[in-house]
Amino acid sequence: MPDKTVLSSFKTIPIDQAVGTTLAHDMTEIIPGKYKGPAFKKGHKVKSEDICRLMRMGKNNLYSLDLKENQIHEDDAVLELASALSGPGVTFSAIPNEGKLELKAAYPGLFKVNIDALIDFNMIEDVMCASIHNNTCVEKNQSLAATRAIPLVIEKKELEKAVKTARENYPIFSVKMFNPLKIRLIITGNEVYNGLIQDRFQAIVEKKTKALGATIKETIILPDNQEMITCRIKSYLKKDTDLIITTGGMSVDPDDVTRAGIEQAGFDDTHYSSAVLPGAMFLLGYNKNISIMGLPACGLYHKTTIFDLILPRLMAGEKPGKRDLAKLCHGGLCMNCKPCRFPACPFGKSA
Repeated sequence: MPDKTVLSSFKTIPIDQAVGTTLAHDMTEIIPGKYKGPAFKKGHKVKSEDICRLMRMGKNNLYSLDLKENQIHEDDAVLELASALSGPGVTFSAIPNEGKLELKAAYPGLFKVNIDALIDFNMIEDVMCASIHNNTCVEKNQSLAATRAIPLVIEKKELEKAVKTARENYPIFSVKMFNPLKIRLIITGNEVYNGLIQDRFQAIVEKKTKALGATIKETIILPDNQEMITCRIKSYLKKDTDLIITTGGMSVDPDDVTRAGIEQAGFDDTHYSSAVLPGAMFLLGYNKNISIMGLPACGLYHKTTIFDLILPRLMAGEKPGKRDLAKLCHGGLCMNCKPCRFPACPFGKSA
């Protein structure tokens, strides 16, 4: 049931007497399967030639608006909502469309959502906001979220409550820029080292890192030799390196020694295994400001793996830990769709 104080703000005008009326809100026209949008914008002064179209839209009456001191029009309200919700890297238009505003990315990066705060915001009467998933890689001008006041006229106290919630939890939405990381790559495996099979990992890693603006400064192929792997990692730690990536040797076979080689190199914080398939036998570690990822062999056979979920977060300056890897459990099972639609799919989205 509409609020009586809101209803009292409107004066009903029969459609045949509406010429000269200034519209208080956008008038939406729906043509099934063809069009949905504003036929007339807020502020439009109704002309005689508009009457037939308004009648075809099912409008028997129009309404003039007389706002009380404690009321806000939806267009003014949504500008305040969008401003309070938007953090660094998030922009929006100054002109609402049908009472809504779309929030967009100001630059490429990693989209971040304060999920609990967004839920609290949506618990408030007469406002709403919907977004894409947290930790999504986004392009410049990509749509991130949309917000609006639900009624045409919103009570000031409800608007103030929503704005206060957003500001107290600032930023609810933000975009973290990707850092141009300097990467060094170690490919392990006796068969590759001895030339029995051709390496395919390098091309995969190069493609995925380059797409986010990183540079692979050095690549080497090593046999399944723990000491050689450790020695090479230590040498990389002394160079201008942001991220070390190793491929292969992360399983449980006796000759899979890459994990031991990483741990022996002196990483003070390592996490082995993730709640993701493909990618369970993944290693993530840190040595001061240098990160390391140990990629399991699944990366050769699956287009999308744990690598695609963690790489953007490292590129955005984050340092995911053990709990972050565990939180990927909900949504961490790849559906192996043909063709792969990632990132337009549920994989890895819940965390």
